[in-house]
Amino acid sequence: MDDIHVFLAHAILLEFEAARRYEDLKATMGTAGNKEAEAFFGKMAEFSRLHLKDAMRRGGFRDLPKLAPEECQWPEGVSPEQAAWAGVDGFIDVATAYRLALDGEERSQLFYAAIAASTQDHEVRRMAREFAKEESEHVAELERIMARLAA
Repeated sequence: MDDIHVFLAHAILLEFEAARRYEDLKATMGTAGNKEAEAFFGKMAEFSRLHLKDAMRRGGFRDLPKLAPEECQWPEGVSPEQAAWAGVDGFIDVATAYRLALDGEERSQLFYAAIAASTQDHEVRRMAREFAKEESEHVAELERIMARLAA
């Protein structure tokens, strides 16, 4: 991926999907009465919306971008957040909710890291590394939470 606007369009769509995922998890955990998980997923949804707004600002987008089929460069044909998403039902437990979130964050981190490693464009490489680092911080936080739950 060597075009900064194509890269940012992918990042925007990825963060849009992440925000939706986290809102679903927040609502489900709220219904289940798990206030700690509900607050965490709400915080993550807000981070995703902030990342989305930042990427839109950086790329000069006013609306969510639309990628033509030939522009899509998702590793599995859909964004890493969608690929990891099996959906949420009313019976999901907190450990499964965190595992779903971790899977999406890991896929997103790998997506950005792969772009950083393969692009010829300096600006795309710089941003992809930055975004991969942010995703790896989310992965680490989720791993800490999951370790605490397992203890």
